Amino acid sequence: MGRGRGMTRLSSAVRGLVTTLAALLTVTTTARATPQPKAPKDFVSLRTVDPTILQEMRYFTPHNFVGERIDGYAQPICILTRPAAEALHQAQTKLLRQGYTLKVYDCYRPQRAVDHFVRWAKDLDDQAMKAEFYPNVDKTRLFTDGYIAEKSGHSRGSTMDLTIVKLPAKPTRPYHPGETLVPCYAPQDERFPDNSVDMGTGFDCFDTLSHTLDPRIQGAQRDNRLLLKTTLEDLGFVNLAEEWWHYTFKPEPYPDTFFDFPVSWKSLTSKH
Repeated sequence: MGRGRGMTRLSSAVRGLVTTLAALLTVTTTARATPQPKAPKDFVSLRTVDPTILQEMRYFTPHNFVGERIDGYAQPICILTRPAAEALHQAQTKLLRQGYTLKVYDCYRPQRAVDHFVRWAKDLDDQAMKAEFYPNVDKTRLFTDGYIAEKSGHSRGSTMDLTIVKLPAKPTRPYHPGETLVPCYAPQDERFPDNSVDMGTGFDCFDTLSHTLDPRIQGAQRDNRLLLKTTLEDLGFVNLAEEWWHYTFKPEPYPDTFFDFPVSWKSLTSKH
């Protein structure tokens, strides 16, 4: 009888283990099946509105101030609210007549990407890309000086980072992780080769020289910044004074909403 009770206890234990494992598998399966958030229907791929605008989506690549692909960038595509994309198309039409094209570096940015920036900024030991993107800024000051924030206008869908390229556009060579870095404010023929016109600094240069109207930026560099600024402002865009590349289309369809759907075709084409 003792043996029978032992077998009964063992069977109960096995049944309990099986039940627990089944519950865990159910939770795991459910977690895996949780759908990603989707874009509202008035978000579009810029390529479907204007396929002539160049796209060099830096946060899909390791060539950025973090040094790795940023969370949320599943594909290298520019996503914007439709009004912003259509206004950018109008700007492109004007520039094409003058022998130029726009090139976007970043458009809609999910909140998870901003969170990635914040985690990186708090890790003071990670300064792998300092020599190019923030050579004169102590990493402890990135929040204080406004280079990194916990929310970004990009997440609202009507903000983009962009530049101008002279036509015919030459390809930009790929960035090779580990290559020697040159300060983003170095002369154009010394810093990382970008096919854009000379704006005085590279994109995402954490330096006061990136201020759109910094008085130290003169000549052709200032003219190039003003060409971008006047072209966009005439169509309803507003420049962030601290970054020559940063523009927001006004009025924004979502002025108070920070989205977190991934940058991917699936975010746009899946059923809502």
